[in-house]
Amino acid sequence: MQAVQTLQPTLASALWPSSTKSGALRAAVLMVLGTVALWLSAKIQVPLIPVPITMQTLVVLVIGVAYGWKLGGATVLLYLAEGAVGLPVFAGNWSEGGGFHHLYGPTAGYLVGFAVAAAICGALAERGWDRSLLKAGAAMVIGNLVIYALGLTWLAIQIGLGDALKYGLVPFLVGDALKIALGACLLPATWRLIGRGKK
Repeated sequence: MQAVQTLQPTLASALWPSSTKSGALRAAVLMVLGTVALWLSAKIQVPLIPVPITMQTLVVLVIGVAYGWKLGGATVLLYLAEGAVGLPVFAGNWSEGGGFHHLYGPTAGYLVGFAVAAAICGALAERGWDRSLLKAGAAMVIGNLVIYALGLTWLAIQIGLGDALKYGLVPFLVGDALKIALGACLLPATWRLIGRGKK
């Protein structure tokens, strides 16, 4: 009989352990902080050729890894709900990026992919994938591929596969590679900083 793998604590649970009394409050605070980080990351653009990039996918993946699959996925779902009711939290100018139409428009697949990727990265982190550079990078690559798969599939339905790849994939490859490298370095370094990473 195969042994059941013991789940590892996430960064969030290591920094703020959950308890019966504070569990709901802790989850609410972390989810709100996560959605604020996602909102800011969607608005701040980094000038990069051929197109400027936001830090949004990096924050999505880091939230998943740091929070675990349940809390990470729920946080991104809350973010999507905030945008759906009209809060200007999605990409665009500070006063833009809100409304339900974003959840069925050309970028809808990417937004749904955010939630799925956060949950998958969180599940991998709970198995210790965030403790080393290579595994953290692999987890974030998997999460990014999920975002691409769902985003490009939906975009291809809207504008065709060729244009979907041209406008929804190729311009972002370099930026996403840099963000994954940053996240892969940041996560194990944070574990070492708090003294609980693998030697």
